[in-house]
Order: sequence, then structure tokens, then C-alpha cells
Amino acid sequence: MTAPRYDVLGIGNAIVDVIARADEEFLVREGLSKGSMTLIDQARAEALYDMMGPATEASGGSAANTLAGLGSFGGKAAFIGKVKADQLGEVFRHDITAIGVDFPTQGADDGVATARCFILVTPDGERTMSTYLGACQGLNVEDIDVAAVEAAAVTYLEGYLWDPPAAKEAFRKASEIAHKVGRKVALSLSDSFCVDRYRAEFLDLVRTGVVDILFANAGELKSLYETGDIEAALAAVAGDAKLAAVTLSEKGCVVIEGGERVAVPAAPVEGGIVDLTGAGDLFAAGFLYGYTHGLGHKRSAELGALAAAEVISHVGARPLVSLKELAQERGLV
Repeated sequence: MTAPRYDVLGIGNAIVDVIARADEEFLVREGLSKGSMTLIDQARAEALYDMMGPATEASGGSAANTLAGLGSFGGKAAFIGKVKADQLGEVFRHDITAIGVDFPTQGADDGVATARCFILVTPDGERTMSTYLGACQGLNVEDIDVAAVEAAAVTYLEGYLWDPPAAKEAFRKASEIAHKVGRKVALSLSDSFCVDRYRAEFLDLVRTGVVDILFANAGELKSLYETGDIEAALAAVAGDAKLAAVTLSEKGCVVIEGGERVAVPAAPVEGGIVDLTGAGDLFAAGFLYGYTHGLGHKRSAELGALAAAEVISHVGARPLVSLKELAQERGLV
């Protein structure tokens, strides 16, 4: 097996994030479930945008955020995701390539517009997302770059991508390609509401070995196993997953492999929590950087905790400082 050109190839929704602050009353008035991700149509997207306050707009999407974090650690990454060849599509392409991520997927010449996600951040830092998937749903098996998958140590899928049927087939194809050349495949469960929709399918991916590494937070894992007891959920995933990295908010995280657990505390958040957007994405970034560089589960989890702490200390789902330099300051790399 040749040495990988990429540490991680991410497959996910290519989305432009629109982030704004909102109070609890706005969420209630608009019927938004706090802390959730809801899929919306174009009309609802336009209506929400008109009602939102001042916003920050940037390329986003769960897997893309993870790759941005990986790049900040000094890792090498590529991304597969669908945009339309429109203004927002070009914004997304420019942003992701500017941070050093290869983006081989061609933009669609026709069809619906590039996706956007409206992220409303309440004063407690919790984020509530409304997503118009648009062109994201056009991702299919033809968009899977075989050479890119073969060249990546880990192919990483975001659970949000499991909604469009063609995207499911695209990921299964990528998994087959990766495993044929001895590479690994990872899945992030993304959102407990997403798990509610596809619980049986996600469990099948893990139990049949389509997925080698599972990322989840406590809520997602409890939803996966339909239990309110996190210990029961951890015990269950230990029997199903080859490797699982589970975040537990302020309690840190636990990495499980072959029945063995490695627990790592949460990293301190400088100045306090401002915006929880991207916490799970950046944890995955740090963990995958450590994993692909052979640093071991404990150090990989510590890098994940460090990245998550940095991103929740400010508004936005991308790091504002070099995670590599931050990790060096803490003696983690």
C-alpha cells in the first residue's frame, strides 16, 4: 500500500453558513427546536434570511469544517461535495481551496442553488440550524473521485449527507474503494434528529464494517441505541464499533476500541463558551489528525478537545488561530 497523499478525504454537504445571534423568543416565535438541525425549502430559507439580524457568511458544512480544522493542524485534506456553478458555489470553492483543501468536484451547471445553513446562536452559545440543502442533494456516485479516495488515509462522512438516496450510494462506493486499498472509513452521526431518521441504517454501517471509526456526542449515541443512559449507550457501541470517539460536553470524551476505554477531560475554554457551532466537527479534526499521524488514542482525543475548545470560544465553526501552534504551546505535538 502506497503512502497516502491525504490524511482525510471528507464527503459532505457543501454549504455556505449564515451565522447570526438570536434570542429565545425568536426561536419560539418561528417554531424552531433549540439545538436542532431542521431541513427547510427555498421559500422558508428566504423568509428566515429576511428576519435574521446581522450575519456572518462563510463556507461551511460539517465535513468541510472538520477539514478546515485538520488543515489548521497542518494535515492534508480533500473534499467531495456538490455546489452549483453560481455565486455562492464559487464562494464555497474559493474558501475551501484557500485553506489548502483540494476540491475536485465539479459544480452543477443547472438545477437548484448552492446550499446554505442558517445558524442562530442564543446567548448561552447553543446553536439552532435551519438548512436548505439545494445543490447538495445532487451528489451522486459519479462525483466520487476514485484517485482521491485511494489517496486518503481516512475517508470521512458526515451523517447529514444520509438524506439524499444518491449520496448514500456515493458513500458506499467510496467505502468500497477505500477498503480495497487498505484505507479506513469514518462516520460522524452529526445530529440526534438525523440519527432518529436513519438509526437502523447507521447501525448497519457500523455493525457490517462499512464504517471503521464512529464519531458521536452523548445525545447522538443515546439516540442511536434508544436509551437515556449514556453508560448503556457506551457499552452498546463498544460491542458494535471497531473504534468510537464519543464527546460528553463538559465531561470530555471517551475513545472505545476492543472493549478498552480511554477517557480525556474537556480542554479549558479561554474566555468562556460563546458559540457551540462546530464543536463536534473540530473535535473530529483534532482526533483524525492525531489518528492519521500515529499519535495514539489519548493524544488524538486531547487534540480533538483542544480544537473543540478553541472553536466554541468565538462565533463561527472554523478556528481563528493556528491549531498546530496552539497544540505545540500545550505540548501536544
